Amino acid sequence: MKIELRTEPKGPYTEYEVKRGTAVETIYKDLAKKLPYKVLMAKVDNRYVELTYKLYKGCKVEFLDIRNRAASLVYQNSISLIFLKAFHEVVPGIKATIDNYLSQGLYVVVHRKGGITAEEVSAISKRMRELIDADLPIVSEVMDKDAALERLRKHGMDARLKLLESVPNLKHVPYYDLDGERDFFYGLMTPSTGYIDKFRLKRYHGNILIRMPIPAHPGSVPKFNDEKRLYEAFLRQTEWDSILGVDYVSELNERIRRGEYEELIRLDEALHEKLIAGIADMIKAQKKRIILIAGPSSSGKTTFAKRLCTQLMVNGLKPMYMGTDDYFVNREDTPLDEHGEYNYEDLDALDIELFNNNMNALLAGETVDMPVYDFIKGEKIFGTRMTQISGDTPIVIEGIHALNDELTKFIPKKQKFKIYISPLNQLNIDRHNRVRSADGRLIRRMVRDNRTRGYSAKATLDNWPKVRAGEDKNITPYADSADVFFNSFHIYELAVLKKYVEPLLREITPDDPQYAEADRVLHFIRFFRSIDDDSMISNYSILREFIGGSVIHK
Repeated sequence: MKIELRTEPKGPYTEYEVKRGTAVETIYKDLAKKLPYKVLMAKVDNRYVELTYKLYKGCKVEFLDIRNRAASLVYQNSISLIFLKAFHEVVPGIKATIDNYLSQGLYVVVHRKGGITAEEVSAISKRMRELIDADLPIVSEVMDKDAALERLRKHGMDARLKLLESVPNLKHVPYYDLDGERDFFYGLMTPSTGYIDKFRLKRYHGNILIRMPIPAHPGSVPKFNDEKRLYEAFLRQTEWDSILGVDYVSELNERIRRGEYEELIRLDEALHEKLIAGIADMIKAQKKRIILIAGPSSSGKTTFAKRLCTQLMVNGLKPMYMGTDDYFVNREDTPLDEHGEYNYEDLDALDIELFNNNMNALLAGETVDMPVYDFIKGEKIFGTRMTQISGDTPIVIEGIHALNDELTKFIPKKQKFKIYISPLNQLNIDRHNRVRSADGRLIRRMVRDNRTRGYSAKATLDNWPKVRAGEDKNITPYADSADVFFNSFHIYELAVLKKYVEPLLREITPDDPQYAEADRVLHFIRFFRSIDDDSMISNYSILREFIGGSVIHK
């Protein structure tokens, strides 16, 4: 039987002869020595599959290693199961929650007074290494829902029981076993522990970070960068979750089932507004004049910036709002990317000297001839926007590079106040399965792209890897330099977005290259009950930037 095989990202497909019923893993092991990284999963005819998947007909097979973001999730799932087995052996009877992604690793909360000790972390790490060196099989089983519910009742796993009961259309549940450590995971796994060869455990604030290679740093565990602002934002969200009374998807689903979500929405929005008001108070108290806002795609930057301006006005200020797009260099001076196309996301695409000169002149009370960029001609136009501001007016600036000091290198530091904004999802499926913040942003973007630009979900998915690569280069490295980290996530938002995104994703067919990602997103969004009535969502809500109806964006 002949298949077409791709072993490198964007590499060519080559014809390969296999026996009918051959597992993908068998093919990989024949070629492993020729490949730069361990293969973690595969894509077969545009479907993500585990390496244990067997081939019975001619098809296209693509190997995926840690450089691929979907494969990196397989690494995360597998190392989580290995960690949980080691954890339960070293500190039996103690519960752990794989809470979120922090400092390029999985942040695990240990539910014990005093947390975890350094000696225990060392012992867990040692046991994980033993499990990996033994190359133990990770055995998968798909149980029907009724059998899974019965097992959960038997073992007293109430939280997960409530989750499965709250999802009406769930028929089967994936179940994994590692040498007696049995758990549900809602994602794919490696065939055995030996595939997960690189990791580090770190004791962090009495809890644990599981650190591992990432797509941008595939060969080793990257150097630790303590993302203090991000950690503080997660702590704040944990406090908010307590106020809202929702920690897991099952609790949100139950509020929706009982029709008791209107108060939840109002309270969530009020917490957002209180935090924005607090940021405005800080800016006034510190007499900051240059307010710099940046964050990854679909964070709600524009809505946040304009709501911040409103709160600054409540404080008696008259803020000036602007973006950085009008400061692009002329088209002939725009840098090119690796494909020879204009790269407007590069810092060198901006006229930094003019931008700094204009901002400093405004701060000094001078009248400034601010440019307007003509995107058709590819040049700045002058003489149409003469601007002068008063002595205490803050300038609110939103842009990709806003937190990069190179953008504002000639502006005095004492004048600057930096804000990083991103939706940090902390509403997990259960203790061991988290919903990725990046997936929440992707869903936001698909909904907005379709509503405002008529783009299909296929088009958004196709462009998403490029968007993420730009964020990794230009935005996230500067997050911890911010004075404030604003979490724009709404506890209820995936329940609202579900009804918009599911039809878009279902338009993608198995023949489309984007099908595997569409299927993956559909796989996790199914755990959410849908909120069908948007009428109680404020017209000032950040979520309105994506679903429509925002008075801010008119």
